[in-house]
Amino acid sequence: MPFSLIPDRLYRRYGDITPEELEQLGVTLLLSDLDFTLAPKRVRRPDGALRAWIAALRERGIELMIVSNNRSGERVREFCADLGVPFQGHARKPSPRGLRAAMDRAGADAAHTAMLGDKLLTDVLAANRAGVLALMVEPAGGAVTPWQRVLHALQSPFKAACRRRIAEKKP
Repeated sequence: MPFSLIPDRLYRRYGDITPEELEQLGVTLLLSDLDFTLAPKRVRRPDGALRAWIAALRERGIELMIVSNNRSGERVREFCADLGVPFQGHARKPSPRGLRAAMDRAGADAAHTAMLGDKLLTDVLAANRAGVLALMVEPAGGAVTPWQRVLHALQSPFKAACRRRIAEKKP
């Protein structure tokens, strides 16, 4: 079980991840955090851009499932019901158990799964521990609180390491 805080890929926002790219990577199941990954935490309902992105994923045969650490499942349940996507609540990331439970529910294996999130200490670490592709985005709505700003600043060296790895792989 690897302990790494370095994501496999970095993106500005979820919409920069194309279904074609996921397809090329062999991803058939995309697990995703909700808060600050797909929408700011204060947003109660999905917008049209998110709906269109999920529709494009489905057209390519890529299933989306939300994997959330939210203590109260009400917002996640409402958001996912509105989108028509399943969710795995109380995931306890960075433990890989929530990701594994989601993969079991979807009938997918780690080789065909990616985890999308905005935090290294929960989303990326859980993805790496579960052996799935770790995709990272900047927080939707930005880092709002002082703690979030500090946390995201501390992620900079790990993001830089990811960028170096990607640059080294290019011919």
